[in-house]
Amino acid sequence: MNRPLPVPRPSAVPASPRLAALAAACCLLLAGCSGAGSAASAADGAGGPGGRFRFTLITHGAQDDAFWGLVRKGAEEAAAKDGVDLAYASDSDGAAQAELVRAAIRDKVDGIAVTLAKPQAMRAPVAAARTAGIPVVGLNSGIDAWRSAGLLEYFGQDESVAGRAVGDKLDGLGVRHALCVIHEQGNVALEARCAGVKKTFTGETDMLYVDGTDMDAMTAAVTTRLRQNPDIDEVVTNGAQFALAAVQAADEAGSRARVATFDLNKDLVAAVRDGRVQFAVDQQPYLQGYLAVDGLWLHRTNGNVSGGGAAPVLTGPAFVTRANVAQVARYAAAGTR
Repeated sequence: MNRPLPVPRPSAVPASPRLAALAAACCLLLAGCSGAGSAASAADGAGGPGGRFRFTLITHGAQDDAFWGLVRKGAEEAAAKDGVDLAYASDSDGAAQAELVRAAIRDKVDGIAVTLAKPQAMRAPVAAARTAGIPVVGLNSGIDAWRSAGLLEYFGQDESVAGRAVGDKLDGLGVRHALCVIHEQGNVALEARCAGVKKTFTGETDMLYVDGTDMDAMTAAVTTRLRQNPDIDEVVTNGAQFALAAVQAADEAGSRARVATFDLNKDLVAAVRDGRVQFAVDQQPYLQGYLAVDGLWLHRTNGNVSGGGAAPVLTGPAFVTRANVAQVARYAAAGTR
């Protein structure tokens, strides 16, 4: 179980070994630490204090990952606007994430937002939520699985489209040999990105699987691969922090490889601005969290279904390069990009 990012919410999940943390998270959820409200909510049976809705955001995000901090911040700000009590929990393990959803169902929350990095693991708990009459929306991961999984709506980036766009951009930059680094094996979003790169990039594409929870090991693995393959002239990573590690790896390997990445944070903005990273693909995680919570609230209070339940609401991709990075730098400094 991953510890949620340090924000002042009653839903904080303590960092401890997985089984103990999972039990603690379940206790938190069962204690009823999330919800939303309006005049309509009381009539709709909202379970929180004063008829406020209680929503739960459950992701596969890693502990202390800045990307998931942006997702959570967007969700928290939407909850504040809508008068929603929001609980947050996460686990990168599919089975443990599924148990978090089941805990939210037992707690009779009014809505659940969930990522589908491991879609198969989430099918049964999502179905259980639907049976219990709890709307479930998706965000960030699982754009090819959200409808078949029975989710109400989806907010995120089409990762295959984003990957193909990166492949085209690499061609435009004259790249000959790319290394696409996947930091979580089996994550459908990351796999789709690198597959998309390989589909459109006319040069050679290699895949490298690393342990994203161990940055030192990840850096060492990239360094080793660059030393073994001096022809690699581009490293493509799947997270801002991994891009910065890849810059370090290229330096340690004495490699001429440049670095590009999916995803953005304020440290990555600085790296793009000074040329250490060529570009970033921004899927706007803050927006994903915000829209997921707001979408649940709109559905509970007004019957709205974003995308009509048939199409995803796309939040990316958008390229951030040295030419336009100044336009997003101030938002990144504020923690919303």
